[in-house]
This record gives sequence, structure tokens and C-alpha cells, in this order.
Amino acid sequence: MNTKPYSLLTLALCLLLCTNAYSQTKSEGQYVRCVAFYNLENLFDTIHDEGKNDYEYLPDGGMKWTGLKYRHKIERMAYAVSELGTDEDPRGAMCVGVAEVENIGCLNDLCEEMKKYNRDYKPILLEGPDRRGVDVGFLYNPQMFKPVKTKGYELKAHYADGGVVRTRLQLLVSGYIVGNGTPEKIHIIINHWPSRYGGELASRPTRDTAAMLCKSICDSIYRVEPRAKIVIMGDLNDDPYNHSCASVLNAKKTREEVDTQGLFNTLWLKLDRGIGSLAYQGSWNLFDQIIISEPLLNEKLESGKWTYWKSQIFNKPFLTVQEGKDKGTPLRTHKAGVWQDGFADHYPTMIYLIKQK
Repeated sequence: MNTKPYSLLTLALCLLLCTNAYSQTKSEGQYVRCVAFYNLENLFDTIHDEGKNDYEYLPDGGMKWTGLKYRHKIERMAYAVSELGTDEDPRGAMCVGVAEVENIGCLNDLCEEMKKYNRDYKPILLEGPDRRGVDVGFLYNPQMFKPVKTKGYELKAHYADGGVVRTRLQLLVSGYIVGNGTPEKIHIIINHWPSRYGGELASRPTRDTAAMLCKSICDSIYRVEPRAKIVIMGDLNDDPYNHSCASVLNAKKTREEVDTQGLFNTLWLKLDRGIGSLAYQGSWNLFDQIIISEPLLNEKLESGKWTYWKSQIFNKPFLTVQEGKDKGTPLRTHKAGVWQDGFADHYPTMIYLIKQK
């Protein structure tokens, strides 16, 4: 029996359903909000912070990190962040989770620079135990989002040799989407999981442990709010199909697979199509993931509440190398220790939420 036509039909229906339950074009009767993540690639200032291994990013360090380079970096990042979400909302992103930031002062400088682009963001950053002294942070537009609770969760883990893993906090920001009708609560967890230093397999347990911590944060939210709307975002140093994401977090590829209080990986299907957020040795990875809870995924438009619409990898030409052997990959700040005066080695990722007026 020839089952090929049936298989092709099933695949076509699956792809149609998996892209989104809603039209990919916003109607005039809908509000839209963008929630984004961006690894800023070593946003260090030029001053040594006591207790931090920031020596490489000092004027006399290996990167010769001068005030001129820092100002250029802030200018580049400010423009890039100001453009996030503008494909659907000219006001830009409602909020942006960020990674690889040295301190709150860097985020203050970034927010000040973004005023040139009519963006009024406020920063949140909690200092963590990372060996290099970088942290995750959060930027939000107070006209769209009102934070009410911020908490950092420290990862307790060890390497195979017994050494303590000193990595970034997992930052939970709980608050309300405001500005279009009744405020609605949402929880956002910003992550930057341990790297693949020593190899993917050898370092896998550290990211599995990070996934366990993130899952426990979600579970604690669900115990208080069984229908909580949660966004997990960050540089997870793993792809959607890796064990930490697909098995420990149990974040699903398709909408149909997501059970009650389960998780949906909004970007997995894009990676299946060969679209990633960073390039390594000629191939694409999608470490910069955005994963959402089932209540946010399955909220009906007719409810008049915020619901998931679609995802995007923000791989715009201005963020991309235009010629040479690295053509088509992110335009970095440094490459092999040489200053490129670019943006970052990762593309931003984002999701859009919609709501009926």
C-alpha cells in the first residue's frame, strides 16, 4: 500500500497548524506587544569592578577596551534594541531580556543612549556569582509593563571535576502588561545557562541542572497561579532539541504536543528550517530561545486577554556581515580578538503577543 500521499498531507496540515493558530497578519482590531531577548556580547565598561574577572575588558587588557570602544558599543546596542519589535509595533519592544552585561551602570548608559531613538526604558539587574562578572538583565517600557516583583535564583551545580559552577542568576521579573485595557499579569524568566566549555557532552549536566532550576521556578509560580502566563527566555547554550530543553524542561516543538501547564518552544520550527541565532563553524545554532507556558499559548483571542501570536529571529541586514567568509552571520564586536565595531555574536529573538480591542 502506498502511504506517501497521506504522509505528505499530514505533514502539510501539521506545518499549517504549528505556525500559529492565528493569522500571521495583525488586524486593525488587535493590539500587539513584543517581548524580546538579546545577548549583548560582553557589554563591559572600562572600570575594574572589585571581585570581577573583567581585566580583559580594561584599557590595558587583552581587548584594549577603551572609552571610545565602549561608547561605540553602547551606540550600536542602543540602535539595535530600539529597532526590536518595530516590524509590528513602531513603539518597539515592551520589554527586553539581556545577557552578558557587567553591571547596572552599563544598562543605565544603554537606556540613556536609547532616548535618542524615542525609547524610554528602565533597567533591572541583580548581581550574580558569574566568574567573569557578567549578568542577565531586563529592560522595560513603563508605559507598557509594570514590574511588581524581581527575584534572582542562583544555580547550585558542580563540574565533573568537582569544581563549583559560578554562573549567572536566573532572573524572574513578574509584572503587569499595561496600557491597553485591564492590566494582565505575566512572569518572565531571563536565563544565561552555563557554557559548553570542555565540550557539549562533558558540560551537559550543568545545563540540565539549570533547566531543573528553571522548571522549579515555573512550578512554584503554577502552585500559586495555576493559569500563569510565563515566558522563559535566554541564551541557553543549547538548542531546542538538546536534553536540557526537550527533556528536562520538556518544551515541545508543536502546539498540539503541549499539555496543561506544559511548555512550548516558539522557535524550534525555525531551527528546523535552518534559521538560527548564532553561527559556529559554518552551521547555525539557536541558543537564544523563547519558551512559553501553555496558558499563554492557548489563551483564546475572544477572551480579550493577551495571547501568543508568533515568533521572530531579528536577523536584519544591519546586524549581519555583508561580505567575506563570514557573510550572512552576526556582525560581532570582536572576532578572534580584533575589534569589528559591530553589534553582537547573537541575533535577538522575540515573540509577539496579541489582544482583541
